[in-house]
Amino acid sequence: MAEIILSEAEKAFIHHGVQDDLRCDGRSRLDYRPIVFETGLVSNASGSSRLRLANSDILVGIKVELDAPIPEKPSEGRLEFFVDCSANATPEFEGRGGEELANQIAKFLHRSYSSSQTLNLSELCVIPKLQCWVLYIDILILECGGNLFDAVSLAVKSALYTTEIPTIKVAAMDGDQPELELSDDPFDIKKLNIENAPCVVTLLKIGNHYVVDPTPEEEFCSSSGVVVSVSSGMKITAVRKIGSGSFHPDSLASMLKTGAQVGAVLNESLVARLEDEQKLETKKKVGFMR
Repeated sequence: MAEIILSEAEKAFIHHGVQDDLRCDGRSRLDYRPIVFETGLVSNASGSSRLRLANSDILVGIKVELDAPIPEKPSEGRLEFFVDCSANATPEFEGRGGEELANQIAKFLHRSYSSSQTLNLSELCVIPKLQCWVLYIDILILECGGNLFDAVSLAVKSALYTTEIPTIKVAAMDGDQPELELSDDPFDIKKLNIENAPCVVTLLKIGNHYVVDPTPEEEFCSSSGVVVSVSSGMKITAVRKIGSGSFHPDSLASMLKTGAQVGAVLNESLVARLEDEQKLETKKKVGFMR
């Protein structure tokens, strides 16, 4: 994504469009751009997805490995997020330019999934205090077209939906060391219930109104916004303010309420599309975007 430079007339045009609820690309203030995704693309990963939101292109791969649980949560597994911004995504990411954004996205995802209202991490426990499954979630930003937080969250939820966790049984205990037995059946796997996995909604304030799924030009015209992580049932699991501007308390409350409503619709629509894809037994994949 090249550096955005807008004239005063162009910025005024965007402001007036938002005010009239008719944005430059024909959307209303609360409409998303088309979203296309595909799952199961990375053969050596436990789960994967690739998602495109306008020009934002995200690839997610998940690997599951056994490790010791953290002392604070001895009966739960955990998720580890790693975000990498490709230098080809935008000139701004050349060198170490994308590290700050990558860290921001990874930290926000960790906060979003830390809530007990999202995933049941006890399902990842193999032996309390000794062994659990760890999901290493690698996120690669291939191209930037604005609204990265939302696009990444949708790609992560799609990859989690396809993640297969092997079935392991404790065969015997040799002293303090358990012997784990992996099932010989490749189809003997379990999947996480991702119904409550959160989707992220970004709302940017432009003038006296706010928009979802902002374009790069709209991001340039906004001085403040909020990023809201929303689980099913309109439950907010994390909030992050962006930009240097400020909010009136009433305006912030309205943005959070709208974010929760939009997030609930996103969750429902994504789960429905994932279930539809799973039902296609004879699906033939030819590269990306079939």
